[in-house]
Amino acid sequence: MADGTVVQSKSCIKGRDTMVCMISRDILPVLPNKIREIIVELPGDILNQIEEIRLRQGKPLIVGITREDALVTPLGQVTTVPEFGYTVTDQDMKRTVQLISGSSIYAFEEELKNGFITIRGGHRVGISGKVVVDRGKVKTVKYITGLNIRVAREVTGAADRVLPYLIDPVSGEFCHTLLISPPRCGKTTLLRDIIRQVSTGIPKLEFGGCPIGVVDERSEIAGCYHGIPQKDVGLRTDVLDGCPKAEGMMMLIRAMGPRIIAADEIGRQEDAAALEEALNAGIKVLTTAHGSGREEISQRPVLRYIMEQGIFERLIILGRSRGVGTIEDIIDCKTEKSLL
Repeated sequence: MADGTVVQSKSCIKGRDTMVCMISRDILPVLPNKIREIIVELPGDILNQIEEIRLRQGKPLIVGITREDALVTPLGQVTTVPEFGYTVTDQDMKRTVQLISGSSIYAFEEELKNGFITIRGGHRVGISGKVVVDRGKVKTVKYITGLNIRVAREVTGAADRVLPYLIDPVSGEFCHTLLISPPRCGKTTLLRDIIRQVSTGIPKLEFGGCPIGVVDERSEIAGCYHGIPQKDVGLRTDVLDGCPKAEGMMMLIRAMGPRIIAADEIGRQEDAAALEEALNAGIKVLTTAHGSGREEISQRPVLRYIMEQGIFERLIILGRSRGVGTIEDIIDCKTEKSLL
């Protein structure tokens, strides 16, 4: 696409593989007819890589694929020339909002405060527009002019490589684990599969499975729709959907008796306090932080404090050096040595 010409794959035939089926089942029903027809015409190799579908009023339709964004033409081809792209209309925006909300956007007022709505299948639709603020807090979003449909990928077996390093060979217990990753490097996908396997059990590691409590503040781990996880998070997993991490961790400790608590993207002072409470209660913790490595997260006061307390036994560093989800390193925090 470097020369700006329209590209159409001739070698790919639209199959009925998992990714295409998921888009057909979950994503197409929330798109207006014209955009639905355009997406259906995309080459199969593009459909299989879609991570996001972006609608911005008056701007070209864009799909986010594995390594780049691609503008989409009215014929379902991809291009780098904005003038060739399909321009998202006011009616497209209004119809999409109706479809994602079941024609009742006000029923999703709580979700709108967080800037997104979760749809069937666990996919998250980010929202931008006019923000209404009441007493310094976001009340809702109106005049919606931007939508980002993030396709929630589920990769069964994504954690196979790391799990042998996360089960202590002597005690047989799960190790306190922190995943460190830049954005869009498969962090949540890996986290979800660790939860699934540890919850259900890992026979080849002689790990029988254990109760896990998940605080899914942004509805990304379990992808709950009407409170029901749309993603497989295991047999012994309890999920608090849309709940602030610190409060959720305390609720799980008091009421659900987990052996492991999992959450995504820690970083606030109250998160650190909740992690310490879990530690004091003898509960293992599994969580994530944004960053390119240990040095970067140590520059943030709260994360530096957490690291200095010696809470974690394992650090998993993710990156893209060999593609999305590359395990760059696994570190034993006691010895400070790489396990790879």
